[in-house]
Amino acid sequence: MTYQTKNLTPTTYHHQEVLQIPTRGKPLTKITSQIEPIVRDSGIQTGLCTVFLCHTSASLLIQENADPDVLRDLEAFFADLVPESRSYYHTTEGPDDMPAHIRTALTHTSEQIPVVRGRLALGTWQGIYIWEHRQRSQTRQLVVHLSGNA
Repeated sequence: MTYQTKNLTPTTYHHQEVLQIPTRGKPLTKITSQIEPIVRDSGIQTGLCTVFLCHTSASLLIQENADPDVLRDLEAFFADLVPESRSYYHTTEGPDDMPAHIRTALTHTSEQIPVVRGRLALGTWQGIYIWEHRQRSQTRQLVVHLSGNA
């Protein structure tokens, strides 16, 4: 499906908000419902939403939002791929810190989602998640930046 919007004004608008998101340790934390109102209230109808996580031991993920087994399988796969039991040089912040950095390096700290008709253009079964790679709960800073036309 193609959406075409005529740019009647040459103005590109920007809107930015910073969120503090608590995580519960390793499980993925769904944040779609915290980003959607920012998009809606920005007034931007056609554009791009960039979500940036300001951390090196957690990541962002757009993934299945209907079947929680998908998320559990992803967590199990990454636990096998990057085990905490391995010997690492960087251990000053605990045995889960270096594996968290590696998991973040293998995933993303930012995502870009198109904005169509004032809404995130996510697929039916897609949700946005913070993937906490540390064992303990954390508070993660997230920057949501929108640019586009009103």
